[in-house]
Formats: sequence, structure tokens, C-alpha cells
Amino acid sequence: MMQRLISRRLISRVGLSAGMLFASATLTFLAVRMMPGDPATIILGGAMANPTPGAVEAITKEYGLDRPLVVQYGFYIWRLLHGDLGVSFSQHLRVAEVLRQQMLPTLALATISLLFAWVIALTSVFFTARRGRILSSVGASFDISAAALPPFWLGIVLLWILAFRLHLLPPAGSSSLSSLIMPALSLAIPLGGFLAQVTRESLEIAFDQPFILSARMRGLSMGQVLRRHALRHALLPGIALSAWALGALLGETAVVEAIFSRKGLGRTLVYAVSAQDMPLTTGIVLFVTVAYIFASLIIEIIHEMVDPRLATFRVRSASL
Repeated sequence: MMQRLISRRLISRVGLSAGMLFASATLTFLAVRMMPGDPATIILGGAMANPTPGAVEAITKEYGLDRPLVVQYGFYIWRLLHGDLGVSFSQHLRVAEVLRQQMLPTLALATISLLFAWVIALTSVFFTARRGRILSSVGASFDISAAALPPFWLGIVLLWILAFRLHLLPPAGSSSLSSLIMPALSLAIPLGGFLAQVTRESLEIAFDQPFILSARMRGLSMGQVLRRHALRHALLPGIALSAWALGALLGETAVVEAIFSRKGLGRTLVYAVSAQDMPLTTGIVLFVTVAYIFASLIIEIIHEMVDPRLATFRVRSASL
């Protein structure tokens, strides 16, 4: 019986993931096709290249742009189902090769940013929550202020202070770990403030629970109660939001990669959209969707490791 419920849950997750991929591919196709401009002209270098009518007509037929939109969409989905992402119009490389070149810097930036964000959030909450009115107010004010900072503004400030004034870190590039610190902090500080707010609120709720009062009656100090009992329960909402946070980070990398002249999918996506490069735009969007799906799965596993009761609850829910 238990195996059947787990299998049903697995099938449900696979179906949901396939639906998300299909929706992402469809919306991307429609969004790019609705943009102004002639894709054939853009493939030939744009209006500034002054392509001949014969060249435009040849490219239009070669890429099937003269067919009805429904037919183009059908061929597009058929190629995707066979794992063919096509060739980039703007870079004249296979989309899979462009993804291979650009994905690692972006994934590294998003992952390190998420880790930094959790370090910031836990440090703020652990050293200020329930530590007296003044410290709690300072911590809450820091959380709100950090969450309100725009990543692009923060990136410029960090660039000016740490690179140009103090000469501690390289101002640009993506070839070393030191070049990753400022971009990661630009993304991590606002996210860390948001995660700290969520964790702090959950911690306040946890401190009012009976098991916390019981622990205090057994003689445990506030710090011991925080580490052993309250913090684990307070982390659950933040952990659940981490998959969304990683997806948001992948979306925000474009601006940060531009500021720090880094390679990555974010900046490549901006160029692909501006060039109406359908295959490359679709490839990047689908890759980000797959990354979000895997991140959600990993976060769910971590969630259940922190609180094993959730796994039992989800399996029982699947049987209803």
C-alpha cells in the first residue's frame, strides 16, 4: 500500500513537472513571436545589415517562418520532444552548446548567493531574536532594510567600495572565486533580509508553543532552547521558500552579470530576447524551469529531513 502511494506521488510530480515545461515552452514561443520585427531580417544581422529581399526570403523558407503560426508551433514542440533545441539565430551555435558554456557561471552564482543569504539570515536571527528589546529591534530593522535593497544598486555600491576604493576584489570577470564574491553578495543581502524576516516571524510563533515552555521549565537557557528546539521549527517556512528563491536568483542574475561583466545565462537571455532568437530564448527558459523543478525536489527532501513528519503527512494526503 505504501509503495503504491509513493508511486502515485511520483507520477503526480512527473506530470506536474511536464506541465510546467510545456507551459514554459508555449509562453516563450508566443512571447517571442509577438515581439515587433521580422525574425528573418534579425537572423541576417538586422536592418543595419541591409539584407537583400532574396536573402530574407531564403531565410524565411529555411527556418519555416513563412508557415502558419500553428504549424510553426507544432514543429517547435515536436523538436523539443525529441530533445532538439535547435541552432541559435544570433550566435550560430547549437543551443545545447551555448547552454553548456553559460550555465555553470550562472548556477554557481545563484547557489553561492543562496548560501550567503542563509548565512546572513541565520546570523541576524540567531544573534538578535529574543535577545532583548533593543537587539531584537536592531535585527528586525536590519532585515527590513536589507530586503529593500535593489541588487543592481547594491552591486554598484560594492563595486565602488570593494573594487575601486579598497582594491580588495576584482571588479569584473568570472574566472576566479574572488570574482564571485561581490555578485553573490549583491543578490544574497536582499534575499537574506527576506529569509530573516520569515524565519524571525516563525521563531516568534515557535517560542509560544508548549514544547518551548516545557524546555524552559527543564532549565534550558534561551540559547539552548533556540538551538535545540525553536530554530528547527522556525526554519521550515524559509526552507520551503528556498526553491522559489533560487528561481528568483536565476532571474535576477542578468543585471548582476551585466554589472560585473560575467558570463552567464542571464545576460545571454537578455541578448537572445532583444535579437528575437527563439531557439536560444526557449533553451534558456526551459533550462531555468528544469533547474527550478530539481531545486524544488531537493528543497522538499531537506524539508522532510528537518521535520520527518512531513513525509508521512504528504504520503497520507496522496491517498485521500
